[in-house]
Amino acid sequence: MVSLSELRPPHGAVKKRKRLGRGDASGHGSTSSRGQKGQKARAGGKISPYFEGGQMPLYRRLPKRGFKNIFRKEYDILNIDDFVKRFKASDIVDPKALKERGLINKGPVKLLGNGEINFPLTVKVHKSSKQARKKIEAAGGKVEVV
Repeated sequence: MVSLSELRPPHGAVKKRKRLGRGDASGHGSTSSRGQKGQKARAGGKISPYFEGGQMPLYRRLPKRGFKNIFRKEYDILNIDDFVKRFKASDIVDPKALKERGLINKGPVKLLGNGEINFPLTVKVHKSSKQARKKIEAAGGKVEVV
């Protein structure tokens, strides 16, 4: 039986890498295939992918649009129908329980009212819609804002 350590690619499938600067006889000596002089021949002479040969780059030619609020809070969105399959009556639904069941990632939680519920739950979230609060309270549960 063949073990994993004995596996090799077929002959000719792997090409030897080009070894630069190993003398003229190698075919890649002296200038190491970089050509004569110029920015690309220098050490560290990288050109940014945005560089357009001195022409005004596209990202500077286009107008800036809109506004990006750096203080915006991103919420993990949940609906009532997410609870119906995963929780039993009179369970306490808090961010820790939601994370254990894989419903949220890491952010604060907002509850929305999509779906129906017919058993009581105690839900602890960071924000909830009025409709979601009304549906859970109608089923005998309560919504607490953390």
